Amino acid sequence: MTAPLPYLTRIRDYYAALGYGEPYRWARFDAVPFAPLRKPLREATIGIVTTAVRHDPVKGEQGPGAAYNGAAKFFTVYSAEIAPEPDLRIAHIAYDRDHSPATDQASWFPLRALQTLATTGEIGGVAKRFHGLPTNRSHRVTGEIDAPEIVARCAEDGVDAVVLVPNCPVCHQSCAFAAHALEAAGIATVVMGCALDIIDHAGVPRLLFSDFPLGNGAGPPHDPGAQVASARMALMMLAGATGPRTTWHSPQIWPGRADWKADYSNAALLSPEEIARRRAAFDAAKRAARSG
Repeated sequence: MTAPLPYLTRIRDYYAALGYGEPYRWARFDAVPFAPLRKPLREATIGIVTTAVRHDPVKGEQGPGAAYNGAAKFFTVYSAEIAPEPDLRIAHIAYDRDHSPATDQASWFPLRALQTLATTGEIGGVAKRFHGLPTNRSHRVTGEIDAPEIVARCAEDGVDAVVLVPNCPVCHQSCAFAAHALEAAGIATVVMGCALDIIDHAGVPRLLFSDFPLGNGAGPPHDPGAQVASARMALMMLAGATGPRTTWHSPQIWPGRADWKADYSNAALLSPEEIARRRAAFDAAKRAARSG
């Protein structure tokens, strides 16, 4: 098994190659709050926080394989009912487009898996609504506005614990802010993520790490059994972790190409022409996001 992909280094080198200035300052917390689960899992109501967005066809292509779509980004917390199951997309964020097919939202939104565990009596139930967390690069906005809003809405729902699933590098940071705020408010959390070094850098109470391409934090695509197993492992962390910065490594193996880690934002593999094209595309996407 290969080492986890070093996202912090890879991303720093990628944006330097594209010609951007000072590297992004990733959030880091010395103290990490920790809230024990206050009731048995079989009695607990579980909430979901996602960085995916509800599909809006007027905002351009957002289906599998779509290019980065800045127009589809959202900038404030949103909430929606879990029934009927929503249509969520991840085209607005930097998931692994080369290796993640993005054809099964159960890979990034664990609703079906959690509902299965509710049906079998392993959890008390799933909250009637879920919450969308923006992938905001601003520490201040995420920490002072978005994270408290997530706490307020989860408290309204009466959840006992929250599963957070990030899909891109900045998503992992956003979920760390939200997890800290929820735990400080007494609500236990677990992050199901794929960027181990970003979460380690920030520090969260509980992380289930899956060594998969970004966009598959809830399990491998089109494998309901593995997705339920991933959700079960995450929930076991809620009951089994005894302190903050607890990380469990999923034993599941990515079913796609084994060399996927070589490609993600790897500037060393790009020609000068491709670097210039990506810089232009990224600038255009930023403009679209600002005007959306």
